[in-house]
Amino acid sequence: MALKIRLARGGAKKRPFYRVVVADTRSPRDGRFIEKIGTFNPLLPKDNKDRLVLDIERAKHWLGHGALPTDRVARFLDEAGAYTRKARNNPEKSKPKAKAQERLEAARIAAEEAAEAAKAPAEEPAAEAPAEGEAPAEEAQA
Repeated sequence: MALKIRLARGGAKKRPFYRVVVADTRSPRDGRFIEKIGTFNPLLPKDNKDRLVLDIERAKHWLGHGALPTDRVARFLDEAGAYTRKARNNPEKSKPKAKAQERLEAARIAAEEAAEAAKAPAEEPAAEAPAEGEAPAEEAQA
């Protein structure tokens, strides 16, 4: 039997309250469980001692019997020192998708062209302007 240490939701609508339970993976989220090992109230401030109440000894017992915690419960157990959570990192997930990359590339190219176009006219009049002491081109022809 595969076991999970997970949160079972309770409370009213928009007022969540969770029980930390050990349950068979096949049972429903809020359904049958083997043992309740704690509670979690996300509405309380983070520094409140009643926000998370957890029986660490029972959690260690179930971890020793092969129960796997969900990600959120693993965070709680890691803070308590009963479990070491593996760091997750998926840099591919945060990359923009193909169409977004095309739009970014098009915007980058347009910005480069605009910068080159802004540079070119600024340099041309400086090259055509006569130096001090010389007559303008129109006066020289007359």
